[in-house]
Amino acid sequence: MDARYGERLEALLVEAQVEPEVLEGIPERLVEFVEPFTRSILQAKQRRRAAEFIGGLMSDVERKNAESIAYRHDQERKEMQYFLGESHWDHQPLLIELATQVGRELGREDGVLVFDPSGFPKQGTESVGVQRQWCGRLGKIDNCQVGVYMAYVSAEEHALVNTRLYLPREWAKDKARRKKCHVPRAVKFQTRHELCLDMLDEVGHLLPHGWIAGDDEMGRSSSFRRELRTRNERYLLAVPSNTLIRDLEAALPEPEGPGQPRKPPFMRADKWRASLPKSAWTRIEVRDGEKGPLVVEVTTCRVQAKADGKRVGPEELLVLVRLCDEAGAVKHDYYLSNTAPDTPRRELAQVAKAEHRIEECLQRGKSECGLADYEVRSWGGWYHHQALSLIAAWYLNCELRSGKKKGSGIHLPPTSRRHRPTAPHRFRLRSTNPDCLRAHAPFRTQSTGPLLPPQTPQPLTSLGVPATAVLGQ
Repeated sequence: MDARYGERLEALLVEAQVEPEVLEGIPERLVEFVEPFTRSILQAKQRRRAAEFIGGLMSDVERKNAESIAYRHDQERKEMQYFLGESHWDHQPLLIELATQVGRELGREDGVLVFDPSGFPKQGTESVGVQRQWCGRLGKIDNCQVGVYMAYVSAEEHALVNTRLYLPREWAKDKARRKKCHVPRAVKFQTRHELCLDMLDEVGHLLPHGWIAGDDEMGRSSSFRRELRTRNERYLLAVPSNTLIRDLEAALPEPEGPGQPRKPPFMRADKWRASLPKSAWTRIEVRDGEKGPLVVEVTTCRVQAKADGKRVGPEELLVLVRLCDEAGAVKHDYYLSNTAPDTPRRELAQVAKAEHRIEECLQRGKSECGLADYEVRSWGGWYHHQALSLIAAWYLNCELRSGKKKGSGIHLPPTSRRHRPTAPHRFRLRSTNPDCLRAHAPFRTQSTGPLLPPQTPQPLTSLGVPATAVLGQ
Protein backbone atom coordinates (compact mmCIF):
# COMPACT_ATOMS: atom_id res chain seq x y z
CA MET A 1 0.00 0.00 0.00
CA ASP A 2 1.53 3.35 -1.02
CA ALA A 3 1.70 6.26 1.42
CA ARG A 4 -0.86 8.30 -0.48
CA TYR A 5 -3.48 5.59 -0.24
CA GLY A 6 -2.60 5.01 3.43
CA GLU A 7 -3.55 8.63 4.12
CA ARG A 8 -6.79 8.16 2.18
CA LEU A 9 -7.56 5.01 4.16
CA GLU A 10 -7.14 6.87 7.45
CA ALA A 11 -9.54 9.54 6.21
CA LEU A 12 -12.08 6.89 5.22
CA LEU A 13 -11.85 5.27 8.65
CA VAL A 14 -12.51 8.61 10.31
CA GLU A 15 -15.52 9.15 8.05
CA ALA A 16 -16.81 5.67 8.92
CA GLN A 17 -17.19 6.54 12.59
CA VAL A 18 -20.88 7.13 13.37
CA GLU A 19 -22.03 9.58 16.00
CA PRO A 20 -24.85 8.33 18.29
CA GLU A 21 -27.24 11.08 17.17
CA VAL A 22 -27.12 9.69 13.63
CA LEU A 23 -29.03 6.62 14.83
CA GLU A 24 -31.73 8.49 16.70
CA GLY A 25 -35.25 8.53 15.32
CA ILE A 26 -34.82 5.87 12.63
CA PRO A 27 -38.25 4.25 13.20
CA GLU A 28 -39.97 7.63 13.11
CA ARG A 29 -38.15 8.63 9.94
CA LEU A 30 -39.14 5.34 8.33
CA VAL A 31 -42.83 6.07 9.00
CA GLU A 32 -42.49 9.42 7.26
CA PHE A 33 -40.29 8.01 4.50
CA VAL A 34 -42.78 5.39 3.27
CA GLU A 35 -45.74 7.78 3.04
CA PRO A 36 -45.00 9.13 -0.47
CA PHE A 37 -44.72 5.56 -1.75
CA THR A 38 -47.88 4.17 -0.18
CA ARG A 39 -50.15 7.14 -0.88
CA SER A 40 -51.04 5.67 -4.29
CA ILE A 41 -52.45 2.53 -2.60
CA LEU A 42 -56.17 3.03 -2.07
CA GLN A 43 -56.97 0.92 0.99
CA ALA A 44 -55.66 2.02 4.38
CA LYS A 45 -55.06 -1.60 5.41
CA GLN A 46 -52.93 -2.18 2.34
CA ARG A 47 -50.94 0.99 3.00
CA ARG A 48 -50.25 -0.19 6.54
CA ARG A 49 -49.25 -3.64 5.34
CA ALA A 50 -46.85 -2.11 2.79
CA ALA A 51 -45.20 0.02 5.47
CA GLU A 52 -44.92 -2.96 7.82
CA PHE A 53 -43.44 -5.11 5.08
CA ILE A 54 -40.79 -2.50 4.25
CA GLY A 55 -39.86 -2.34 7.93
CA GLY A 56 -39.70 -6.13 8.06
CA LEU A 57 -37.36 -6.24 5.07
CA MET A 58 -34.84 -4.28 7.14
CA SER A 59 -35.37 -6.22 10.36
CA ASP A 60 -33.36 -9.05 11.87
CA VAL A 61 -35.48 -11.91 10.50
CA GLU A 62 -33.32 -14.53 8.83
CA ARG A 63 -35.63 -15.19 5.87
CA LYS A 64 -37.37 -12.01 4.74
CA ASN A 65 -40.57 -13.44 3.27
CA ALA A 66 -44.19 -12.64 4.11
CA GLU A 67 -44.46 -15.34 6.78
CA SER A 68 -41.34 -14.31 8.70
CA ILE A 69 -42.17 -10.62 8.50
CA ALA A 70 -45.72 -11.26 9.75
CA TYR A 71 -44.37 -13.17 12.76
CA ARG A 72 -41.84 -10.37 13.35
CA HIS A 73 -44.83 -8.01 13.70
CA ASP A 74 -46.71 -10.59 15.82
CA GLN A 75 -49.37 -11.03 13.10
CA GLU A 76 -51.12 -13.85 11.29
CA ARG A 77 -49.00 -15.01 8.36
CA LYS A 78 -51.98 -15.46 6.01
CA GLU A 79 -52.84 -11.79 6.15
CA MET A 80 -49.35 -10.69 5.07
CA GLN A 81 -49.14 -13.49 2.49
CA TYR A 82 -52.46 -12.39 1.02
CA PHE A 83 -51.37 -8.77 0.90
CA LEU A 84 -48.16 -9.65 -0.92
CA GLY A 85 -49.30 -12.40 -3.27
CA GLU A 86 -53.00 -11.96 -4.00
CA SER A 87 -54.33 -8.50 -3.13
CA HIS A 88 -54.71 -6.00 -5.94
CA TRP A 89 -52.56 -2.89 -5.76
CA ASP A 90 -50.42 -1.31 -8.44
CA HIS A 91 -46.67 -1.46 -7.85
CA GLN A 92 -45.83 0.84 -10.77
CA PRO A 93 -46.53 4.19 -9.04
CA LEU A 94 -44.20 3.10 -6.22
CA LEU A 95 -41.36 2.48 -8.68
CA ILE A 96 -42.00 5.79 -10.44
CA GLU A 97 -41.84 7.52 -7.06
CA LEU A 98 -38.57 5.67 -6.39
CA ALA A 99 -37.02 6.80 -9.67
CA THR A 100 -38.17 10.37 -9.01
CA GLN A 101 -36.49 10.44 -5.61
CA VAL A 102 -33.29 8.81 -6.85
CA GLY A 103 -33.08 11.25 -9.74
CA ARG A 104 -33.52 14.22 -7.44
CA GLU A 105 -31.17 13.02 -4.69
CA LEU A 106 -28.39 11.41 -6.74
CA GLY A 107 -28.92 12.98 -10.16
CA ARG A 108 -25.89 14.19 -12.10
CA GLU A 109 -25.70 15.10 -15.77
CA ASP A 110 -22.98 12.48 -16.26
CA GLY A 111 -24.95 9.78 -14.42
CA VAL A 112 -25.05 6.23 -15.80
CA LEU A 113 -28.10 4.02 -16.28
CA VAL A 114 -27.07 0.37 -15.95
CA PHE A 115 -29.06 -2.70 -16.98
CA ASP A 116 -28.39 -6.22 -15.75
CA PRO A 117 -30.36 -9.50 -15.55
CA SER A 118 -30.17 -11.44 -12.28
CA GLY A 119 -31.25 -15.04 -11.72
CA PHE A 120 -33.08 -16.46 -8.71
CA PRO A 121 -32.66 -20.25 -8.32
CA LYS A 122 -36.02 -21.95 -7.70
CA GLN A 123 -37.34 -25.44 -7.08
CA GLY A 124 -40.28 -26.82 -9.06
CA THR A 125 -42.06 -25.30 -12.04
CA GLU A 126 -45.10 -23.57 -10.51
CA SER A 127 -43.70 -20.09 -9.84
CA VAL A 128 -44.25 -17.58 -12.62
CA GLY A 129 -41.46 -17.52 -15.21
CA VAL A 130 -39.49 -20.43 -13.73
CA GLN A 131 -37.74 -22.75 -16.16
CA ARG A 132 -34.26 -24.01 -16.98
CA GLN A 133 -32.35 -20.99 -18.24
CA TRP A 134 -29.08 -19.19 -17.69
CA CYS A 135 -28.66 -18.21 -14.03
CA GLY A 136 -25.82 -15.74 -13.54
CA ARG A 137 -25.94 -16.23 -9.79
CA LEU A 138 -25.00 -19.90 -10.26
CA GLY A 139 -22.93 -19.41 -13.41
CA LYS A 140 -24.79 -22.14 -15.30
CA ILE A 141 -28.12 -23.14 -16.83
CA ASP A 142 -30.50 -24.14 -14.03
CA ASN A 143 -34.07 -23.86 -12.81
CA CYS A 144 -34.61 -20.19 -11.99
CA GLN A 145 -36.52 -16.98 -12.44
CA VAL A 146 -34.80 -14.02 -14.08
CA GLY A 147 -35.36 -10.42 -13.15
CA VAL A 148 -33.98 -7.60 -15.31
CA TYR A 149 -32.86 -4.61 -13.24
CA MET A 150 -32.15 -0.97 -13.87
CA ALA A 151 -29.73 0.94 -11.62
CA TYR A 152 -28.67 4.55 -11.43
CA VAL A 153 -24.99 5.33 -10.78
CA SER A 154 -23.52 8.76 -10.13
CA ALA A 155 -20.62 10.24 -8.22
CA GLU A 156 -23.01 10.66 -5.27
CA GLU A 157 -24.14 7.02 -4.88
CA HIS A 158 -25.89 4.19 -6.72
CA ALA A 159 -29.28 2.50 -6.36
CA LEU A 160 -31.67 0.11 -8.09
CA VAL A 161 -34.62 2.01 -9.54
CA ASN A 162 -36.72 -0.43 -11.57
CA THR A 163 -37.17 -4.08 -12.49
CA ARG A 164 -38.99 -6.42 -14.87
CA LEU A 165 -39.67 -10.15 -14.62
CA TYR A 166 -38.51 -12.00 -17.72
CA LEU A 167 -41.31 -14.27 -18.93
CA PRO A 168 -39.85 -16.95 -21.24
CA ARG A 169 -41.55 -17.59 -24.58
CA GLU A 170 -42.86 -20.97 -23.39
CA TRP A 171 -44.56 -19.30 -20.46
CA ALA A 172 -45.97 -16.49 -22.58
CA LYS A 173 -47.69 -19.05 -24.82
CA ASP A 174 -49.01 -21.30 -22.02
CA LYS A 175 -52.54 -20.08 -21.20
CA ALA A 176 -53.06 -22.50 -18.32
CA ARG A 177 -49.88 -21.48 -16.49
CA ARG A 178 -50.52 -17.79 -17.18
CA LYS A 179 -53.98 -18.05 -15.65
CA LYS A 180 -52.72 -19.97 -12.62
CA CYS A 181 -50.07 -17.33 -11.89
CA HIS A 182 -52.35 -14.37 -12.74
CA VAL A 183 -50.20 -13.06 -15.60
CA PRO A 184 -52.10 -10.08 -17.07
CA ARG A 185 -53.50 -10.55 -20.57
CA ALA A 186 -51.62 -7.52 -21.83
CA VAL A 187 -48.26 -9.13 -21.00
CA LYS A 188 -46.62 -10.59 -24.11
CA PHE A 189 -43.25 -12.20 -24.63
CA GLN A 190 -40.43 -9.65 -24.59
CA THR A 191 -36.72 -10.21 -24.81
CA ARG A 192 -34.56 -9.01 -21.95
CA HIS A 193 -33.37 -6.15 -24.14
CA GLU A 194 -36.96 -5.08 -24.84
CA LEU A 195 -37.65 -5.08 -21.10
CA CYS A 196 -34.66 -2.76 -20.62
CA LEU A 197 -35.99 -0.39 -23.26
CA ASP A 198 -39.40 -0.40 -21.55
CA MET A 199 -37.81 0.66 -18.26
CA LEU A 200 -35.74 3.31 -20.04
CA ASP A 201 -38.86 4.74 -21.69
CA GLU A 202 -40.79 4.61 -18.41
CA VAL A 203 -38.40 6.31 -15.99
CA GLY A 204 -35.31 7.35 -17.96
CA HIS A 205 -36.52 10.96 -18.16
CA LEU A 206 -36.64 11.10 -14.35
CA LEU A 207 -32.94 10.21 -14.02
CA PRO A 208 -30.38 12.73 -15.35
CA HIS A 209 -27.79 10.71 -17.25
CA GLY A 210 -25.17 10.86 -19.93
CA TRP A 211 -24.58 7.15 -20.47
CA ILE A 212 -26.23 3.73 -20.78
CA ALA A 213 -24.14 0.76 -19.63
CA GLY A 214 -24.59 -2.99 -19.34
CA ASP A 215 -22.80 -6.34 -19.42
CA ASP A 216 -22.03 -8.40 -22.52
CA GLU A 217 -25.52 -9.92 -22.55
CA MET A 218 -26.79 -6.40 -23.18
CA GLY A 219 -24.04 -5.33 -25.57
CA ARG A 220 -23.95 -8.39 -27.81
CA SER A 221 -27.34 -7.43 -29.29
CA SER A 222 -26.78 -5.06 -32.21
CA SER A 223 -30.53 -4.33 -32.30
CA PHE A 224 -30.38 -3.12 -28.69
CA ARG A 225 -27.53 -0.78 -29.55
CA ARG A 226 -29.48 0.40 -32.58
CA GLU A 227 -32.57 1.14 -30.45
CA LEU A 228 -30.43 3.19 -28.07
CA ARG A 229 -29.05 5.18 -30.99
CA THR A 230 -32.57 5.95 -32.23
CA ARG A 231 -33.35 7.29 -28.74
CA ASN A 232 -30.24 9.51 -28.88
CA GLU A 233 -28.75 7.66 -25.92
CA ARG A 234 -24.99 7.39 -25.54
CA TYR A 235 -23.96 3.88 -24.56
CA LEU A 236 -20.91 1.94 -23.43
CA LEU A 237 -21.90 -1.73 -23.52
CA ALA A 238 -19.72 -4.75 -22.87
CA VAL A 239 -19.41 -7.27 -25.70
CA PRO A 240 -17.92 -10.78 -25.87
CA SER A 241 -14.25 -11.14 -26.71
CA ASN A 242 -15.14 -13.04 -29.93
CA THR A 243 -17.05 -10.09 -31.40
CA LEU A 244 -16.02 -9.61 -35.04
CA ILE A 245 -14.69 -6.11 -35.68
CA ARG A 246 -13.07 -4.22 -38.55
CA ASP A 247 -10.33 -1.78 -37.57
CA LEU A 248 -11.16 1.50 -39.36
CA GLU A 249 -7.83 3.01 -38.31
CA ALA A 250 -5.70 0.24 -39.79
CA ALA A 251 -3.72 0.68 -42.99
CA LEU A 252 -5.67 -0.49 -46.02
CA PRO A 253 -4.36 -3.68 -47.62
CA GLU A 254 -2.77 -3.43 -51.04
CA PRO A 255 -5.30 -3.97 -53.87
CA GLU A 256 -4.81 -7.16 -55.84
CA GLY A 257 -6.11 -5.64 -59.04
CA PRO A 258 -8.30 -2.90 -60.53
CA GLY A 259 -11.52 -1.92 -58.81
CA GLN A 260 -12.51 -0.68 -55.38
CA PRO A 261 -9.76 -0.56 -52.72
CA ARG A 262 -9.85 -3.43 -50.26
CA LYS A 263 -11.05 -2.96 -46.69
CA PRO A 264 -9.40 -4.30 -43.55
CA PRO A 265 -10.68 -7.79 -42.79
CA PHE A 266 -12.94 -8.63 -39.86
CA MET A 267 -11.26 -10.33 -36.93
CA ARG A 268 -12.07 -11.29 -33.37
CA ALA A 269 -11.72 -8.49 -30.83
CA ASP A 270 -9.37 -10.54 -28.66
CA LYS A 271 -7.15 -11.37 -31.65
CA TRP A 272 -7.02 -7.69 -32.55
CA ARG A 273 -6.11 -6.81 -28.96
CA ALA A 274 -3.23 -9.29 -28.95
CA SER A 275 -1.56 -7.39 -31.78
CA LEU A 276 -1.49 -4.04 -29.96
CA PRO A 277 1.84 -2.46 -28.95
CA LYS A 278 2.42 -1.44 -25.33
CA SER A 279 2.23 2.22 -26.34
CA ALA A 280 -1.45 1.83 -27.28
CA TRP A 281 -2.53 1.63 -23.64
CA THR A 282 -3.22 4.56 -21.29
CA ARG A 283 -2.87 3.99 -17.54
CA ILE A 284 -5.74 5.52 -15.55
CA GLU A 285 -6.57 5.65 -11.84
CA VAL A 286 -10.36 5.44 -11.83
CA ARG A 287 -11.20 5.78 -8.14
CA ASP A 288 -10.31 4.53 -4.68
CA GLY A 289 -11.13 0.85 -4.20
CA GLU A 290 -11.52 -1.26 -1.08
CA LYS A 291 -7.90 -2.44 -1.19
CA GLY A 292 -6.21 0.47 -2.91
CA PRO A 293 -6.58 2.74 -5.93
CA LEU A 294 -8.45 1.12 -8.82
CA VAL A 295 -6.01 1.38 -11.72
CA VAL A 296 -6.81 0.20 -15.24
CA GLU A 297 -5.33 0.54 -18.70
CA VAL A 298 -7.48 1.67 -21.60
CA THR A 299 -7.19 1.76 -25.37
CA THR A 300 -9.72 2.68 -28.06
CA CYS A 301 -10.22 2.28 -31.79
CA ARG A 302 -12.83 3.21 -34.39
CA VAL A 303 -14.37 0.00 -35.71
CA GLN A 304 -17.30 -1.59 -37.46
CA ALA A 305 -18.81 -4.68 -35.87
CA LYS A 306 -20.72 -7.53 -37.45
CA ALA A 307 -24.39 -6.97 -36.61
CA ASP A 308 -26.01 -10.20 -35.44
CA GLY A 309 -23.13 -12.08 -37.05
CA LYS A 310 -24.09 -11.10 -40.62
CA ARG A 311 -24.67 -7.45 -41.48
CA VAL A 312 -22.01 -4.79 -41.03
CA GLY A 313 -22.96 -2.24 -38.42
CA PRO A 314 -22.22 1.49 -38.31
CA GLU A 315 -19.00 2.99 -37.04
CA GLU A 316 -18.58 2.55 -33.28
CA LEU A 317 -15.79 3.00 -30.78
CA LEU A 318 -14.18 -0.16 -29.46
CA VAL A 319 -13.01 0.36 -25.88
CA LEU A 320 -10.68 -2.13 -24.21
CA VAL A 321 -10.08 -2.05 -20.46
CA ARG A 322 -7.53 -4.29 -18.80
CA LEU A 323 -7.01 -4.82 -15.09
CA CYS A 324 -4.42 -6.81 -13.17
CA ASP A 325 -5.96 -8.57 -10.16
CA GLU A 326 -4.31 -9.42 -6.84
CA ALA A 327 -3.08 -12.79 -8.13
CA GLY A 328 -1.34 -11.11 -11.06
CA ALA A 329 -3.84 -12.33 -13.65
CA VAL A 330 -4.75 -9.84 -16.36
CA LYS A 331 -8.43 -9.42 -17.22
CA HIS A 332 -9.60 -7.76 -20.44
CA ASP A 333 -13.06 -6.24 -20.92
CA TYR A 334 -14.40 -5.25 -24.34
CA TYR A 335 -16.96 -2.51 -24.99
CA LEU A 336 -18.68 -0.87 -27.94
CA SER A 337 -19.86 2.73 -27.80
CA ASN A 338 -21.46 5.32 -30.04
CA THR A 339 -19.59 8.15 -28.34
CA ALA A 340 -17.21 10.47 -30.18
CA PRO A 341 -13.72 9.03 -30.84
CA ASP A 342 -12.10 11.89 -28.93
CA THR A 343 -14.01 11.13 -25.70
CA PRO A 344 -11.43 11.16 -22.87
CA ARG A 345 -10.27 7.69 -21.96
CA ARG A 346 -10.62 8.53 -18.29
CA GLU A 347 -14.33 9.12 -18.76
CA LEU A 348 -14.68 5.83 -20.64
CA ALA A 349 -12.90 3.98 -17.84
CA GLN A 350 -15.15 5.55 -15.22
CA VAL A 351 -18.30 4.56 -17.13
CA ALA A 352 -16.96 1.03 -17.65
CA LYS A 353 -16.42 0.62 -13.92
CA ALA A 354 -19.77 2.26 -13.11
CA GLU A 355 -21.36 -0.69 -14.93
CA HIS A 356 -20.14 -2.98 -12.14
CA ARG A 357 -21.95 -0.91 -9.52
CA ILE A 358 -25.23 -2.64 -10.31
CA GLU A 359 -23.72 -5.85 -8.95
CA GLU A 360 -23.12 -4.04 -5.66
CA CYS A 361 -26.73 -2.81 -5.71
CA LEU A 362 -28.05 -6.33 -6.25
CA GLN A 363 -25.82 -7.74 -3.52
CA ARG A 364 -26.96 -5.01 -1.15
CA GLY A 365 -30.59 -5.72 -1.94
CA LYS A 366 -30.20 -9.47 -1.46
CA SER A 367 -28.13 -9.32 1.72
CA GLU A 368 -29.87 -6.44 3.48
CA CYS A 369 -33.39 -6.11 2.07
CA GLY A 370 -34.55 -9.61 1.16
CA LEU A 371 -34.53 -9.07 -2.58
CA ALA A 372 -34.22 -12.82 -3.23
CA ASP A 373 -36.16 -14.09 -0.19
CA TYR A 374 -39.64 -13.99 -1.70
CA GLU A 375 -41.82 -17.10 -1.64
CA VAL A 376 -44.60 -16.11 -4.02
CA ARG A 377 -45.73 -17.79 -7.22
CA SER A 378 -47.91 -15.14 -8.84
CA TRP A 379 -47.00 -12.34 -11.24
CA GLY A 380 -48.32 -9.66 -8.89
CA GLY A 381 -46.66 -11.20 -5.85
CA TRP A 382 -43.24 -11.10 -7.51
CA TYR A 383 -43.60 -7.43 -8.43
CA HIS A 384 -44.99 -6.50 -5.02
CA HIS A 385 -42.01 -8.04 -3.21
CA GLN A 386 -39.48 -6.57 -5.61
CA ALA A 387 -40.89 -3.04 -5.46
CA LEU A 388 -40.98 -3.01 -1.65
CA SER A 389 -37.47 -4.46 -1.47
CA LEU A 390 -36.09 -1.77 -3.80
CA ILE A 391 -37.76 0.89 -1.64
CA ALA A 392 -36.25 -0.62 1.52
CA ALA A 393 -32.79 -0.54 -0.08
CA TRP A 394 -33.34 3.10 -1.02
CA TYR A 395 -34.19 3.93 2.60
CA LEU A 396 -30.89 2.42 3.72
CA ASN A 397 -29.15 4.44 1.02
CA CYS A 398 -30.76 7.63 2.35
CA GLU A 399 -29.85 6.80 5.94
CA LEU A 400 -26.25 6.09 4.97
CA ARG A 401 -25.87 9.39 3.12
CA SER A 402 -27.69 11.31 5.84
CA GLY A 403 -25.36 9.78 8.45
CA LYS A 404 -22.33 10.93 6.49
CA LYS A 405 -23.74 14.46 6.22
CA LYS A 406 -24.55 14.57 9.92
CA GLY A 407 -21.04 13.44 10.68
CA SER A 408 -19.77 16.46 8.75
CA GLY A 409 -22.17 18.84 10.51
CA ILE A 410 -24.93 18.86 7.91
CA HIS A 411 -28.25 17.71 9.35
CA LEU A 412 -30.56 16.63 6.54
CA PRO A 413 -32.62 13.60 7.61
CA PRO A 414 -34.44 11.76 4.80
CA THR A 415 -37.97 12.90 5.67
CA SER A 416 -40.95 13.07 3.37
CA ARG A 417 -40.43 16.82 3.02
CA ARG A 418 -37.23 16.09 1.15
CA HIS A 419 -38.50 12.98 -0.58
CA ARG A 420 -41.98 14.08 -1.61
CA PRO A 421 -41.78 14.85 -5.35
CA THR A 422 -43.97 16.59 -7.81
CA ALA A 423 -45.59 13.96 -10.02
CA PRO A 424 -43.85 13.85 -13.43
CA HIS A 425 -45.86 15.12 -16.36
CA ARG A 426 -45.76 11.83 -18.23
CA PHE A 427 -46.93 9.72 -15.30
CA ARG A 428 -49.69 10.51 -12.84
CA LEU A 429 -49.55 8.81 -9.46
CA ARG A 430 -52.93 7.17 -9.33
CA SER A 431 -54.99 5.11 -6.93
CA THR A 432 -55.85 1.55 -7.69
CA ASN A 433 -59.23 1.13 -9.37
CA PRO A 434 -61.63 0.17 -6.56
CA ASP A 435 -63.55 -2.06 -8.96
CA CYS A 436 -60.45 -4.24 -9.25
CA LEU A 437 -59.89 -4.58 -5.52
CA ARG A 438 -60.51 -7.80 -3.68
CA ALA A 439 -61.44 -7.57 -0.01
CA HIS A 440 -58.81 -8.58 2.48
CA ALA A 441 -59.24 -11.60 4.66
CA PRO A 442 -60.53 -10.71 8.15
CA PHE A 443 -57.88 -9.06 10.26
CA ARG A 444 -57.45 -10.84 13.55
CA THR A 445 -54.55 -8.75 14.76
CA GLN A 446 -53.72 -5.10 14.60
CA SER A 447 -50.18 -3.76 14.53
CA THR A 448 -49.63 -0.93 16.94
CA GLY A 449 -45.86 -1.10 17.28
CA PRO A 450 -43.25 0.79 15.27
CA LEU A 451 -42.66 -0.12 11.64
CA LEU A 452 -39.09 -1.00 12.57
CA PRO A 453 -39.42 -3.18 15.67
CA PRO A 454 -36.94 -3.21 18.57
CA GLN A 455 -33.89 -5.45 18.52
CA THR A 456 -33.37 -4.84 14.81
CA PRO A 457 -29.72 -4.66 13.78
CA GLN A 458 -30.18 -5.23 10.06
CA PRO A 459 -30.94 -1.74 8.68
CA LEU A 460 -27.89 -0.23 10.31
CA THR A 461 -25.39 -2.76 9.07
CA SER A 462 -24.54 -0.38 6.25
CA LEU A 463 -23.56 2.15 8.91
CA GLY A 464 -21.36 -0.38 10.65
CA VAL A 465 -23.15 -0.05 14.00
CA PRO A 466 -25.41 -2.62 15.71
CA ALA A 467 -28.88 -1.15 16.06
CA THR A 468 -29.71 -3.07 19.21
CA ALA A 469 -27.71 -0.53 21.16
CA VAL A 470 -30.07 2.21 20.01
CA LEU A 471 -33.40 0.51 19.35
CA GLY A 472 -33.37 -2.02 22.13
CA GLN A 473 -35.54 0.03 24.47
